[in-house]
Amino acid sequence: MITLENLSFYIMICVLAPLIGAFTILFLFIFEKKMEALETKSRQLVLQQELQRNKFEILSQNIQPHFFFNTLNAIMGLARLDRKPELIHALETMSKFLKRKYVINESLATIADELTYTSYYLDIQKLRYGDRLNISKNIDPSVMQMLIPTYVIQTLVENSFKHGFEKYAGPASLIMTISATEKSVMMDIWNSKSDSIDTSNTHDDENHRKGIGLQNIKERLQILFPSSDSHVELVTDHEGTTVHVKWPIYYEDNKGDVKHEYTFSR
Repeated sequence: MITLENLSFYIMICVLAPLIGAFTILFLFIFEKKMEALETKSRQLVLQQELQRNKFEILSQNIQPHFFFNTLNAIMGLARLDRKPELIHALETMSKFLKRKYVINESLATIADELTYTSYYLDIQKLRYGDRLNISKNIDPSVMQMLIPTYVIQTLVENSFKHGFEKYAGPASLIMTISATEKSVMMDIWNSKSDSIDTSNTHDDENHRKGIGLQNIKERLQILFPSSDSHVELVTDHEGTTVHVKWPIYYEDNKGDVKHEYTFSR
């Protein structure tokens, strides 16, 4: 015999069961939608990372042909002057550059490695300019193992020759200064009298050509360190041109932090 208590319990079950079922279905529906949203976001992140990687590689490729052809021009100048010992040394230096170029596939390298790489270019230019060229380096020893985007130093040094020394006769002075604060690396590349490089006027072909190296560096810093206060600034006066570059401090042991956030897989 069904008691009133049992009947009430049965009625309650009959009422609650559809509600529980409805809530379960709703929960599953919301969960499925969230999973789809996460999968969509994940795909978007993968696509964005791939786009950033491709963009970084394109930006890096924009730099290196300038160095390659400028170096060839310097070597050709030595050949025309029949300076064979210097020519042989220049070719050896060029081979070191090419070897490193096709071995290094990273977006970041130590400052020590980048200075060594840039020295190949400067060695050739010393042969070309002779006593006219004076190079000074003020490098804080503590920064040598800090990381820098690859080819940045070489690009700025190359600009000093392309837009300064090659356009003006007389003594050519280059000063490289690299130091660090608590959180940032600071680098100044100064060269004696140089033509102004206006990177803001992209409608002017000549200015655009001159400023492509600096714009390249700006974009690479934005890609690698989008949340930092990294920057590139150019200052020109009657004595010369200085390029100031700032970026956050990273070492080899935390290099993965950058790659984890801004993956450049190969």
